[in-house]
Amino acid sequence: MLAIVAYALGVMYTPGPVNLLGLNVGINGQGKTSLGFCLGVGLAMLLYLLVLGWAGAAWISQDSLVLLSALGCAYILYLAYKVARANAPLDTHAPAPRMLSFRDGLMMQLLNPKAMVATLPIATLQFPAEGIQGMSLFIWALGLAALAAGAPGSYVVIGSLLGQRVRQPMLIKGFNWVMAGLLVAVAVSIGHEHVWLVVTARS
Repeated sequence: MLAIVAYALGVMYTPGPVNLLGLNVGINGQGKTSLGFCLGVGLAMLLYLLVLGWAGAAWISQDSLVLLSALGCAYILYLAYKVARANAPLDTHAPAPRMLSFRDGLMMQLLNPKAMVATLPIATLQFPAEGIQGMSLFIWALGLAALAAGAPGSYVVIGSLLGQRVRQPMLIKGFNWVMAGLLVAVAVSIGHEHVWLVVTARS
């Protein structure tokens, strides 16, 4: 179950459009107005996790779990590769953003492709593999949604504390490498537990 949290942290806290917007908000000194925006992001992730989680529990059988696990590992490794190679330069000439609202966060995350691809392995692979369904699925989804809300919030805090220094590309690059390493570790863990051990046990 730690793999679920590790994967969620890896995909939710890497630089993306929503997180970088939070960073820009912090740099521009508007952190106190961002709570509603972060809660909207969290609600969007909660909706994704519940819908895909309940559907995943109904659609995925034990026989297909090995194949889905292998595909999930490949996807996570690909995502780690993309994260490690990503550059996230900040636009130093961008105007200060307007005050962000709950609706802004909700709509931006619902329309953010990263949100959908981030929740698919959790809801359709990791939840069924751990037997998480029903009320436990709701509790897990609520906790992961809180983590999702904390992602742009953490970028707001970083932007507020570091100010202009966060514009250095090496800081973002180093963070990307840490998150990429976390994603690789999760892929190896899933591959060993849900693919290698299952296949060797059947042979």
